[in-house]
Amino acid sequence: CGDEVTALVLRHLEPLGEDDMARLRAFAGHHGVQWWLQSKGPETVKLMDSGGPLLSYALPEFGISMPFKPTDFTQVNPHINRVLVTRALRLLDAKKHERVIDWFCGLGNFTLPIATTAGEVLGIEGSEALVARSRDNFTLNQVGRSQPLAPTRFAARNLFEMTPELLVADGMAQKWLVDPPREGAFALFKAMAELHANPALRGCWTPPQRIVYVSCNPATLARDAGLLVHEAGYRCVAAGVVNMFAHTAHVESMAVFELGTDPAN
Repeated sequence: CGDEVTALVLRHLEPLGEDDMARLRAFAGHHGVQWWLQSKGPETVKLMDSGGPLLSYALPEFGISMPFKPTDFTQVNPHINRVLVTRALRLLDAKKHERVIDWFCGLGNFTLPIATTAGEVLGIEGSEALVARSRDNFTLNQVGRSQPLAPTRFAARNLFEMTPELLVADGMAQKWLVDPPREGAFALFKAMAELHANPALRGCWTPPQRIVYVSCNPATLARDAGLLVHEAGYRCVAAGVVNMFAHTAHVESMAVFELGTDPAN
């Protein structure tokens, strides 16, 4: 569901005839929906008819519009997603002189809002398709802005196979936002812990002063928090939950970590 249209994906194992298409168009017109057709795997999903409202959601506080495909990951509750993004950015408190890395950036749900306040942003995501969509969304949202978005680039990388060397190669950033899937971000923080324990690996690289961690699984958040606090030199200074998944036992969790005064200790 977008802000202006509801999309339906129809997987059809045989080609659709003209009569089929006419029936689908009549259904779409009667019910106000948009058909997307899938002839094979998820990569074949395409809009049946061009024109009409764009499947997208807005983050109006930041002047951001996020087009997406029905097969892309988006937060299930767009109204609470706005609250989530606003609170996360308030806690991140990125400044114009700061570089921020958005790990597991997806479509750019946090990346583009961060680019309204930070000096430079890097979004990193495991899916090449989502990275391409992020770049498109950045370009779209840059058009016609009175205040341009900060310089932003995106990269695709397997974040479940992070190493200290890869982490250093991404460069220093004053702040991180981390929004992993249910598996958490153990490899990322393990690499950071190794850099903390072995200063020779760091070179000129320094860890971020603040990390805002957004999680859909409190268990992996707790595990990763233990790694950050006990092995990477951070303190957990704030935590809370957002009821993203109403009427279920699931919650979206958020925690803020700040580096101790001496990163070597």
